[in-house]
Amino acid sequence: MNIYIDHEFHYETENLVRLFFPNEKLTVIQGIPENTAENDIISSVKDGEIYTRFFGKSEGCHFDDTDTKTVERKMAVCLYELLVSVTGRKQPWGILTGVRPIKLFRRLSESGGKDYAREYFLNELLVSEEKTNLSAVTEGYERKILALSKPRSFSLYISIPFCPSRCSYCSFVSQSIEKAQKLIEPYLELLCKEVEYTAEIARECKLQLESVYIGGGTPTTLNAVRLEKLMDTVNKSFDMTTCREFTVEAGRPDTIDRDKLTAILNGGADRISINPQTLNDKVLEVIGRKHDSEQTLSAYELAREVGFRHINMDLIAGLPTDTVESFKDTLDRICGLSPESVTVHTLAMKRSSRLTQEGNPLETDKEVPAAEMLKYCEKKLSEEGYHPYYLYRQTRMEGNLENVGWSKDGYDGIYNVFVMDETHTILGCGAGAVSKLKKPMSDELSRIFNYKYPYEYINGFEEMLERKEQVKVFYDELAEYLSKICL
Repeated sequence: MNIYIDHEFHYETENLVRLFFPNEKLTVIQGIPENTAENDIISSVKDGEIYTRFFGKSEGCHFDDTDTKTVERKMAVCLYELLVSVTGRKQPWGILTGVRPIKLFRRLSESGGKDYAREYFLNELLVSEEKTNLSAVTEGYERKILALSKPRSFSLYISIPFCPSRCSYCSFVSQSIEKAQKLIEPYLELLCKEVEYTAEIARECKLQLESVYIGGGTPTTLNAVRLEKLMDTVNKSFDMTTCREFTVEAGRPDTIDRDKLTAILNGGADRISINPQTLNDKVLEVIGRKHDSEQTLSAYELAREVGFRHINMDLIAGLPTDTVESFKDTLDRICGLSPESVTVHTLAMKRSSRLTQEGNPLETDKEVPAAEMLKYCEKKLSEEGYHPYYLYRQTRMEGNLENVGWSKDGYDGIYNVFVMDETHTILGCGAGAVSKLKKPMSDELSRIFNYKYPYEYINGFEEMLERKEQVKVFYDELAEYLSKICL
């Protein structure tokens, strides 16, 4: 499908059209020829007029404001209305295509109040009332967490890029244990060195640790001895007295045993994530999981026995072959366990996932099953005493929906909020990790990338340590600025 434009809003135009035609190959072409095909999209912004045309239908409006952002929004609204007219489908998030709608809602609230933010979402961005209400509630809980962060705050992320097998929907940089067994020991040795080096830098920069997150991949592919070594390195290297939360993703129930859980708990982690995704065994088989629902339930009970008091469980709405009724059954059974938090993801068809490479399309019906699944989540989890504390979106999601973290009072996952809001610096260790250096009280963010794959990480380790020196440079340059705002 060709999209012809005569304006500078290439990115927004393409992403908006992709919401309606996620399975089409889109080509955005600058300049509008005299002759175009019926299925070509025309988007023009010229001389105070916005005009769009598609399949014989057109939309247009006049604008006087010369502010670029305002013109871009009006162009998007005009194009959106045309696409709704042609397809008969409205998008739950209206013209919003970004990852962080809650961050936008907060900015609008800070500038004009919560009522202003609600009206702007509804009337200017065409977000549905349901998603606007969800945004307002979520932003209220996020705001309390963000207030904990200080100008010299940071969080630590540690990557374990190994999994028992690769799920069909996965696009993360992780390798199956069968293929990467020989890399685990040398990888862990270097990872511990990077953790120690990162701690030295954090001390030199006078940073305060707020949260730790060990993710992947599946960290519990490491045996108990290796987990103990990693946890011990973290505790010896960093000042943990200020750490508010320490999370380890146990992820796959088939990688969990008593010794590993004990090593994690004794290592100071107060939050663990056990991720069933679904309790439908047939769906688990389809997506490439090597465990069944009974293993999930057993792993959960074992974590309780060992002593964990904050267990998070992840679910995915819209998995292949899953039905609304099956999903509801999964959620009901999870609620019966009463975990402290539940994260509900919507299936995202990433281009590098096996699902996408095998030609599975995104559903584009007016009401995809995932939408009904999420509606049930909101109803059921609210009734069970959970509230939404963070929310984000991804590209190529079923139904153009969202991911939401739900928790009971006092159990919000603060790392999730810090990292999604880009509140403060995140220092990343391990393959695929990205350190994000945040200038306080601003939107400025610098990134330092580690090598993606374990073998690259091992071979290029010294170079990565050299890259970490950029953290010192960043904070040296901020010294005067920080001294003023920390008074």
